[in-house]
Amino acid sequence: MLKKGNIKIVSVDEDGNETIKDIIQKGDLFGELELDSDRNSNEYAKALTDDIIICSFLLSDFEDLLLRNPSLALSYTKLVGLKLKRIKNHYANLVSKDAKTRLLSFMKEWAEREGKREGNRVIIENYLTQNDIAQIICTSRQTATVLLNELEENGLMYYGRKEIIIEDISKF
Repeated sequence: MLKKGNIKIVSVDEDGNETIKDIIQKGDLFGELELDSDRNSNEYAKALTDDIIICSFLLSDFEDLLLRNPSLALSYTKLVGLKLKRIKNHYANLVSKDAKTRLLSFMKEWAEREGKREGNRVIIENYLTQNDIAQIICTSRQTATVLLNELEENGLMYYGRKEIIIEDISKF
């Protein structure tokens, strides 16, 4: 469980290419959520923020805890279900939406989850590179850069290395 900070889960293919599979935030469970130990995993976690606190436990201990606490088992089942729903929505977006719409959806979701609101203005601490954002919305870095620049030129958003400012979240 991630107690503090943000990390990304990265998968590496046979050619050594990295793909972001998930962004983990405070309170999220990650690792072997399926309760099956996959020894051939090609994934690793990478810190996105400077200050990270992780609470780890053995899979066998977690299984015992779930067996002894039915309400926790039910909560865990809901958590896994929500994670699957999020993945399903992500794939549906890939099939039915263009890159710009996927970027706007991602930025709005990120702003709602982590942004600090000042009226309709939202400030997000930026820990993602343009390449990270491109991978998350499944497009090239060049396309993501063009789209981010277009949002800046239209006065909708400012993208900086340390923060992102969305001037009016209602326009996303």
